[in-house]
Amino acid sequence: MDERNDVVRRRLQIVNAHVHAFPAGQSQHIQLQPTVGEYITEEGYSVVLPEKLSTGKWNVYRSALFPLKLVDDYPDRPEIKTLHDNFVYAEKAYSNLKYLGTRVREDGTVGEYRWMTYAEAGAERSAIGSGLVLHGIPKGASIGLYLINRAEWMVAEHACSSYSYVSVPLYDTLGPDAVKYIINHAEIVAIFCTPDKLQTLLTCLPELPSVRLIVVVGGLENSSFALPGNSGVETVSYSILKTQGQSDVRPFIPPLPEDVATICYTSGTTGTPKGALLTHRNLIASTGGSSTFTDLTSSDVHISYLPLAHIYERANVILMTHFGTGIGFYQGDILKLMDDMEALKPTIFVSVPRLYNRIYDRILSTVRASGGLRERLFNVAYNAKKKALDRGKTPSPVWDRLVFNKIKARLGGRVRVIVSGASPISPEVIDFLKICFGGNVSEGYGMTETACVITSCREGDPLSGHVGAPNPACEIKLQDVPDMNYTSDDKPYPRGEICVRGPLVFKGYYKDEVQTREILDEDGWLHTGDIGLWLPGGRLKIIDRKKNIFKLAQGEYIAPEKIENVYQRSKFVSQCFIHGDSFNYALVAIVSVDPETLSAWAKSKGIKHADNLESLCKDPVVKAAVLADMDAVGTEAKLRGFEFAKAITLVHEPFSLESGLLTPTMKIKRPQAKAYFAKAIEDMYAQIAAQGESNALKGL
Repeated sequence: MDERNDVVRRRLQIVNAHVHAFPAGQSQHIQLQPTVGEYITEEGYSVVLPEKLSTGKWNVYRSALFPLKLVDDYPDRPEIKTLHDNFVYAEKAYSNLKYLGTRVREDGTVGEYRWMTYAEAGAERSAIGSGLVLHGIPKGASIGLYLINRAEWMVAEHACSSYSYVSVPLYDTLGPDAVKYIINHAEIVAIFCTPDKLQTLLTCLPELPSVRLIVVVGGLENSSFALPGNSGVETVSYSILKTQGQSDVRPFIPPLPEDVATICYTSGTTGTPKGALLTHRNLIASTGGSSTFTDLTSSDVHISYLPLAHIYERANVILMTHFGTGIGFYQGDILKLMDDMEALKPTIFVSVPRLYNRIYDRILSTVRASGGLRERLFNVAYNAKKKALDRGKTPSPVWDRLVFNKIKARLGGRVRVIVSGASPISPEVIDFLKICFGGNVSEGYGMTETACVITSCREGDPLSGHVGAPNPACEIKLQDVPDMNYTSDDKPYPRGEICVRGPLVFKGYYKDEVQTREILDEDGWLHTGDIGLWLPGGRLKIIDRKKNIFKLAQGEYIAPEKIENVYQRSKFVSQCFIHGDSFNYALVAIVSVDPETLSAWAKSKGIKHADNLESLCKDPVVKAAVLADMDAVGTEAKLRGFEFAKAITLVHEPFSLESGLLTPTMKIKRPQAKAYFAKAIEDMYAQIAAQGESNALKGL
């Protein structure tokens, strides 16, 4: 490593000697080693290292912010090594500031946000942790968190960190079978849950031998919790557990950096949930690295509605806790999120492409419907602001006053940072968010196994359509995938499977050495299964997915997620599932339609049942129009002939978590979708075959 660092130092000396000669804002390439042909740009996104010095091949990218050493803590606070350390620091630094905000009252009514300060959360964390100790829960035990985002979730998580317990989040939408599997697999001893989830637990309690304590959060204090006789399980309300702990506060049992902080189960798109073992070091490294390019302050406010059980939101709140940011929770109904944002007026909005796509579609639909002067004014303002941003200039504030401030009000009016993650988002939507909402709009890339952030865009980057530079807590290389014709020698840009190494990479899957070895190689590289390419400046772009490829009958490889992302640009398409296999020559698609757009179109065409979405989905005229629009979008995106869907089925109900078709990060569960739509898929292939026979007869 010292030899590699010496090489990097020499390269940076060359950069420092030349970079200031360039005019500000230009993207000059500095050739550091002409025989290698690699570069560092003035933007300073990445530096390039050899994977192994003996090979002479420069293909490992690190953040240019920390090229000599991978970050494994918060650079401003290197003494913070664990989640316990992080909260102890925040509690002291921001003691009287607002921390956890809640709208829902004890009786279930909804009002204005009420806040718990950092100091109050710290005291409650000590009480809850002490209560667990008093109930005999041993150090290192697994603690289940089976509730939606709320203040008690955060406090219980802090208690786990401060008393050396391992938190195991349970997705709120998981069914009884998955819940039972995770509880038994992780050998969970105590579970925090809400009264509705208690009922789920009661259905399988005799099959949960490790459970000793259930803590019920919310509900009326005089509610009784009837458990099966001789279950050996104790129940207690959250408030009583807190009171018990307050009466006998126990000293902290601080964890070590290499101790497991959480077992984060990934629902995944296939098979049984896998438990990713994330240590305190993993989580601090990931969020500490993110802190080097994050603009957060103690005056910021974040709305927490993405599942805390998923690593995306988990990393968000760890990072925001470090900076003293206020965290307000939604009331639990995603359909009322905009109402919550109006009440909270957040400055930080972190979401997923599915919601941003909906915002994009709704705003454009409203603009088109307004017509006349309003539509023309929007287009003039949009184009003027886009032109300024493309040139790296500050747009005139007049456009915000005339047009965009009204749009900003939809997110509460104060949002200054917008982040997208969990799945790819189109460059058009990112540009749209930059123009309409202003501030810092960026996209990131990560996964559970890397404690979240692998790469992130930098503030002010005018280029959309990429996921930015490496987190300073990791290094990245692209490994050749010959079967898909992706190699690190590809021109003009290196391509391959994204591999990640560094202190943010997890320890492995709990009780699963086989799958651990499949994703982690002997050199410590984690193989993500995603295909990427390096754009100039060391920006990473995700272009494909390795795991979900399949062959058609003629031998062509298909990456369905890429095609689905293209088709979702169609105005009629809300969600899309592409299917194909080696027994068929063509692709078919299940399309969940956008109800408002389809109904409006049907009315404009005089279709009588325009208000009946189910009838519209069965109408052959409607189906032909949707397929034609998808074809147009596919042609514009330059899909190859065999990548076009040859038949579609329209459905009026969205793919959802409840139907078992989506993961909590809104990715399609492909095997489940294939089974769910088996009859429709069979009918579409029969239709394609019949059309082929008909065409053949016409040719006779």
